[in-house]
Amino acid sequence: MSSEQRLKSIVEAALLAAGKPLSLDDLLALFDVTDLPDRQAVRAALKELADDYQDRGIELIEVGSGFRTQVRSAFAPWISRLWAERPPRYSRALMETLALIAYRQPITRGEIEEVRGVSVSTNIIKTLQEREWVRVVGHRDVPGKPSLYATTKEFLDYFNLKSLSELPTLAEIRDLDSINRELDLELPDITANLNNESVSVESEAALSSDFEGKELDEITADSTETETQ
Repeated sequence: MSSEQRLKSIVEAALLAAGKPLSLDDLLALFDVTDLPDRQAVRAALKELADDYQDRGIELIEVGSGFRTQVRSAFAPWISRLWAERPPRYSRALMETLALIAYRQPITRGEIEEVRGVSVSTNIIKTLQEREWVRVVGHRDVPGKPSLYATTKEFLDYFNLKSLSELPTLAEIRDLDSINRELDLELPDITANLNNESVSVESEAALSSDFEGKELDEITADSTETETQ
């Protein structure tokens, strides 16, 4: 076995055994100093593995926390039968709240309520934090010092995103919602990785005219006067 093939096999075994995304540093930590490959060699091994999986039931993707081997979503209808428990499904209010945090972070609970036009349940914020999809990143410098919420790497991992820049634009979300209304169909579930979790997503004007015409970078830049913890 060549040194390149050996490295690829070690990386493949580690990804399969880890059960979570592994960063380049995580993979390099598997080796002794005397046997340490360079970062470029590890990246090359990862690319070869991704190419090897092209026509198979698994895939190698890069998410927020690193690299992960997972079942392709196309096979979810069959793989989901391995688990007797039904995957959790989340309310429209929770998903709208999560969308607002993702697109306007950092954002306060009051600002979310202003856009949605209704109060945000404490249970929704609690659920998002328990799922480790959002966290408090600071406090707005206004009376009461309300908490500022932002998404986490776990949020990126769950939705198979490498970074927030991979989120669909708000125009794309509105277009998808419009098309599905015309076809009288529901928006498709977002199927996650080996945990067989899914989320019911219903996007609509709850993202509001406050977002009209804005892209992700513009929206993120709106948040000011942040005091990080």
